Amino acid sequence: MIQLNQNLSALRRSDIRVYTNLARQTPDCAMLTIGEPDFATPEPIKQAAWAALRADQTHYAPNQGTVRLRRAVAAYETARGNPTGEDQVLITLGACQALFTALLGILNPGEEIVVPTPGFGLYQTIAAIAGAKTVPLDVSKTGFQIRKEDLEAAITGKTKAVILNSPCNPTGTVLSRESLETVKQAVLGRPIFLVCDNVYDRLVYGSGCPDLTLDPELKEQILLCQSFSKPYAMTGWRVGYLVCPEYVMERLLLLSAAQITAVPTFIQEAAVTALEVDPEPMRRIYQSRRDYVCQRLEQMGLTFPRPEGAFYVFPEISRYGLTSAQLCTRMIREGKAAAVPGSCFGTEGYIRLSYCYEDRELKRGMDRMEAFLGSL
Repeated sequence: MIQLNQNLSALRRSDIRVYTNLARQTPDCAMLTIGEPDFATPEPIKQAAWAALRADQTHYAPNQGTVRLRRAVAAYETARGNPTGEDQVLITLGACQALFTALLGILNPGEEIVVPTPGFGLYQTIAAIAGAKTVPLDVSKTGFQIRKEDLEAAITGKTKAVILNSPCNPTGTVLSRESLETVKQAVLGRPIFLVCDNVYDRLVYGSGCPDLTLDPELKEQILLCQSFSKPYAMTGWRVGYLVCPEYVMERLLLLSAAQITAVPTFIQEAAVTALEVDPEPMRRIYQSRRDYVCQRLEQMGLTFPRPEGAFYVFPEISRYGLTSAQLCTRMIREGKAAAVPGSCFGTEGYIRLSYCYEDRELKRGMDRMEAFLGSL
């Protein structure tokens, strides 16, 4: 047998998919696992793609993305307070490829990235491929916010990047101004990048979402990864973008071109239109669903950080004496309701529920979850 890349030996299949597939193989199981909008992509976006196809926009796009879309992204970012030029924008196959390009582009073997946990598992996967090390920063005991002494202890001479995801997958937590100021003071002027995964920043339910990508003092250290998937119900379109300083773009563009050549041209035309679509109607529905799920969890006596964004809730289940994987497996097989273990996100004693499902499925899932937990 011929040996493969040794860095791949640490990779494993996403537990989100594992538990979703187990639920799909279980007859009549209520699904609360996948973070995918249940809405259809808005009609103007689909029509823009059809128009581009009819205009024969089916040939290679420039490696960095079409000028039209890069200008639209730059205008959108600038309008929200992040001055951006089109040369700082790289169009990607969703935020996943943006993250892959950003992290693989900056990490050398043996370097470290600090990741607040619970957090999205892809960060650790990409670091492993790069031969780098993930340093988890446990925020589960500090109200899911970043504490100065914890961050300072996590940063070493090998730290190359700190990951920020706000609102957060899996908790829905929005990082406070105090948390962000802590991060800023820890990295400002040091050879450390901030990789900001902002894919849920248009799905916020409170008074706002503080954002270090708007801080001009950090401009040369920030890599912003963004996606059209979540706010515009475009998961299957696979389109996102990366914004970074021009001195970084020079190399990351070459890496992205080697990975994918370019995002399909007609999809980029649809993305231009997406930036003109207001996701507010969908956001309001997610907020209503959040309120319902939180009410049900409170009635069950479960504690959780109240989601301020995204479409997830992260209840604590340690009282039941089972690991999160054991509880989720039994809840699927015995209770016919599916969730994702907190261990998938680096934090034991919790499970993640997604509420981007229609009301009937949410009620069915919560009813079954309540009955199952009551039987333990």
